[in-house]
Amino acid sequence: MSFSFRVKLNQNEVEISGTHKQVLKTIEDLPKLIENMSKAFAHMNSEVVVEEPPVKVRLTSSAAPSKMYPSIKKAKNCSQAVLKLLATEWGVWRPRTMSEIVEALKANAIHYPSTTLSGVLSWLVKRGKIRRWKTDAGYVYILAEKEAT
Repeated sequence: MSFSFRVKLNQNEVEISGTHKQVLKTIEDLPKLIENMSKAFAHMNSEVVVEEPPVKVRLTSSAAPSKMYPSIKKAKNCSQAVLKLLATEWGVWRPRTMSEIVEALKANAIHYPSTTLSGVLSWLVKRGKIRRWKTDAGYVYILAEKEAT
């Protein structure tokens, strides 16, 4: 009889299939499996299936490595959502373009038109909550120092 166990971590998913006993044995090694899974997801961009009888392991990612976005909790409005994104490791690691912010919001099922987002970004810059400067890629945004602490 076939048995499957599926775990979803953010945009990544692991499915283990085999007999009940085989899957439970694999789950016992879950801490090591999660560590190895993190390494595997760092180098993949869609799906990998490993079939080593008697167990089948499928790793799936819904985003390419360069497109991994942070998960944020619900925000009351667009400006709060932007501030939450920029306060994550993803936002602190390097300044982000408006298109990156749009994609990160979409990854969190938060949808605002670019016109709304550009107005919110300008408003946050004027209020001193975020900083903006022009690069070859266009304007980039990062939390202002006082907001980061």
